[in-house]
Amino acid sequence: MNRATMLAIGSVVVAMAVLGLKAVAWWLTGSVALLADALESIVNVAAAAAALAAISFSARPADANHPYGHAKAEYFSAVLEGALIIVAAMLILHQSWGAFLAPRAPEQAKLGLAISAVATAVNAAWALTLMRRGRALRSPALIADAHHLWSDVVTSAGVIAGVGLVALTGTLWLDPLLAALTAGNILFSGFRLLRESVGGLMDESVPPATLERIRRIVAAEAEGAIEAHDLRSRHAGRYTFLEFHLVVPGSMTVQEAHDICDRVEAALKAELDSAIITIHVEPEAKAKQKGVPVL
Repeated sequence: MNRATMLAIGSVVVAMAVLGLKAVAWWLTGSVALLADALESIVNVAAAAAALAAISFSARPADANHPYGHAKAEYFSAVLEGALIIVAAMLILHQSWGAFLAPRAPEQAKLGLAISAVATAVNAAWALTLMRRGRALRSPALIADAHHLWSDVVTSAGVIAGVGLVALTGTLWLDPLLAALTAGNILFSGFRLLRESVGGLMDESVPPATLERIRRIVAAEAEGAIEAHDLRSRHAGRYTFLEFHLVVPGSMTVQEAHDICDRVEAALKAELDSAIITIHVEPEAKAKQKGVPVL
């Protein structure tokens, strides 16, 4: 079992524990904001399970039907999580509107808020862990789950503040108001996650800063070649796919051209974890800008 799968299993366990705590907090208080918070945790459990399934599937090796592997499966999970975040926000807005129309004072507010605070602290710690480890493993599913959990942390903080203010001041409309405001933040997080995940499914290029580092490495390591052109890149989960054309002198032997390619590939793989590189060697007549060593 790899580290990404272990983290995904941990997410399911944490999500179920947090859901239980938040359900108890809502049952004690009767607060609509805490009910909305518990509803989002149900989505968290489903999202964590989806991330686990995607990571397990993406870990499968390449086969005849999927020669480039199954890494893109993680993006499907991230898209689903983005959609679930938006659904959770809409549920919260619905509950908030009902509470505006028929406000009620929370019961046993201190105990309910204490339990909700513990659940929020657990979520925050796990979200930070997932974000750090997800970036290290370059796992879109884990990063998406971390964003999802962090949006839940923001929601919970707003809910706790709202219920606390209601208990202290007796201003009942504060409860649904803060729940609605945090729902807006969740919507933004969900749309951002959807945009990033769809970019991965659409073979979006690596970030400009990464692309510039790639160009510098090729320029530094391709000594003996005439130029490199038609550089293309894309992400697929933790993998970075690169391909470009390398123009070499017509008098160069196949072995010499191969040695240049090996040198460039080694340098790129040292810079980019899990890089898959394709270099198409071309004769001098294919150069696009005479006199430019490497582009």
